Amino acid sequence: MKYVVRVHGTEMEVVVGPNGVRIGGETLVAHLTDIEGSPSSLLMIGDAVHRVFAQPGARRGDYALWVDGVRFDLEALDDRTKAIRELSAANQSIKGAAPLVAPMPGMIVRVNVNAGDAIQAGQGLIVMEAMKMENELRASAAGSVKRVLVEPGIAVEKGTLLLEME
Repeated sequence: MKYVVRVHGTEMEVVVGPNGVRIGGETLVAHLTDIEGSPSSLLMIGDAVHRVFAQPGARRGDYALWVDGVRFDLEALDDRTKAIRELSAANQSIKGAAPLVAPMPGMIVRVNVNAGDAIQAGQGLIVMEAMKMENELRASAAGSVKRVLVEPGIAVEKGTLLLEME
């Protein structure tokens, strides 16, 4: 299993496999053994033996790790979790309403806003018909309409840009 581990701001790739642990291209023969009746484990790397205790942090992948009594705060994420966390952080930095795109193919029935209109989160912007049902598309956040790209009676495909926001 491959992890991206960050300790004190330094990021490294760690691959844990049946033949040991590879850290930054160097393979270490390692073996971890639980100490019965204790929250600690013994980590054997080559001839060296270390006492290890790990405590999960507040977020997934965060740990406080004590190795021979020395504490290390670290983050250990698999590739998928790291990608999700990076995407979530990127999306949190976006301010204002996102552009409105068609969530499905359909026909535009009504456009409730014009360019320059101020909008509120949850406000109905466009009504489109899909599979004989009318669906009201709402604003995801407050902002203003920069440009209206559709009009009633136009058929659109899924993913078509309907409104630009700012």
